[in-house]
Formats: sequence, C-alpha cells, structure tokens
Amino acid sequence: MTGDPEHPVVHGELAELRRRLDVAYARVEGGLALLGHRTEETAKELDELNSRMVSLEHTRWPLPSLAALTALGALVVTVWSALRAH
Repeated sequence: MTGDPEHPVVHGELAELRRRLDVAYARVEGGLALLGHRTEETAKELDELNSRMVSLEHTRWPLPSLAALTALGALVVTVWSALRAH
C-alpha cells in the first residue's frame, strides 16, 4: 500500500478495523482462558464427588445383610416373647 494522500480515510478505517480485531481477539482469548479454568475446577469437583461417593459406597450396609439382621432380631424377640408367655 502506498502513502497516497488521497485516501487518508482508508488508513483510518484500517486502523479502526485493526483495533476492533485486536479487541475481539482479546475477548476470545479471555473467554477461552475462563472456560479452561472452569473446566479444571469442574474436573476437580467431579473427582472430589467421585471419591466421596466411593467412600460412601464402602461404608454403607448392603440391603440383604440389613434384612437378615432385622429378621434375626424379629426371631429373637418372637422366641423371647414365646418363652416368657409360658
């Protein structure tokens, strides 16, 4: 491009377009950085929740065992009541 004095408006418009492009690029870069940070935070939270869930699964009572224990308790109470009634 030559330094033609007849087109000073073109240079101003090109400078404005370049400024707008730089601003838009900065916004996109900032948005991508924010998304990357949020992705990392979400991954950390997911890992923490997963480890909590695994620890809860290991400490819970399985339902069949709980049912057997309840049935055994009911049997003991029934036998005790029957023996006491006689």
